[in-house]
Amino acid sequence: PYFTTVVLGAMTISNAGSEAQKNEYLPRISEGQIIVTLALTEPDASWEPNGVQLEATETSSGYTLNGTKLFVPYANVSDYLIVVARTGSTDTDISLFIVPSSASGISKTELKTLGSDKQSEIIFNNVEIHSSNILGNVNSGWDTLEKITKLAAIGKCAEMSGAVQNILDMTVEYAKQRTQFGRPIGTFQAVQHHCANIATEVEASRLMTYQAGWALSEGLPADKEVAMAKAWVNESAKRVCALGHQTHGAIGFTQEHNLQLYTKRIKAAELIFGDAQFHTNKIAHILDL
Repeated sequence: PYFTTVVLGAMTISNAGSEAQKNEYLPRISEGQIIVTLALTEPDASWEPNGVQLEATETSSGYTLNGTKLFVPYANVSDYLIVVARTGSTDTDISLFIVPSSASGISKTELKTLGSDKQSEIIFNNVEIHSSNILGNVNSGWDTLEKITKLAAIGKCAEMSGAVQNILDMTVEYAKQRTQFGRPIGTFQAVQHHCANIATEVEASRLMTYQAGWALSEGLPADKEVAMAKAWVNESAKRVCALGHQTHGAIGFTQEHNLQLYTKRIKAAELIFGDAQFHTNKIAHILDL
């Protein structure tokens, strides 16, 4: 799972880890020896710091973790979990811990998901972690998470942009081949407009993703660009799926056709790292509204 291990795992370690931690984990990630995932979301489904309720209680040798994480991607095959935990009383008193998936006190339950991807509920019951497993400084984890979740949001925008490009390609090809009333359905204006609208949505999503990705890569302030891109691509991809299904008709809903898989994966990507409403609210806040 590239996205999980590299974007969520390696980038977090690269941003927050000590030199010793980077030397220990990053080479093994790059060589494909270990899988790392991020355990962030919890039952209240918030992307804000006050949504983190899993507690890390300080002990003589480190910390003890207690709480629940939901929808942790590929936890079923991960070697390490980057666990987001509360270590203080204020909203942003958040710390990051790198925890072996096999640690005593961890129990995992695989969840059924719309996108058919592997996600798990993880329960931490008195999981003891040495202080050397802290990524970065205590109570400074949210600063790192804000960077990582912006990267992840744009990564999901890129995934969805690639998906809608494939939907465009398959829809245009289907419109050329499917005949009705003695002619290809692509010769009908309504179908042509469906394809033209999909093409416009695809290009707009790609350009907004590129703009936000470029700003992040240059180290520029990109809160607005990321929020705009994720809000737009979330809604645009849904419109593309709807138009694709309208053009394909019933065959697009069958398990044998790839369109239904793209639709399910896009729905999953839409929700993770902030849905359209979450990012639209962020844009309004940036505009001082």
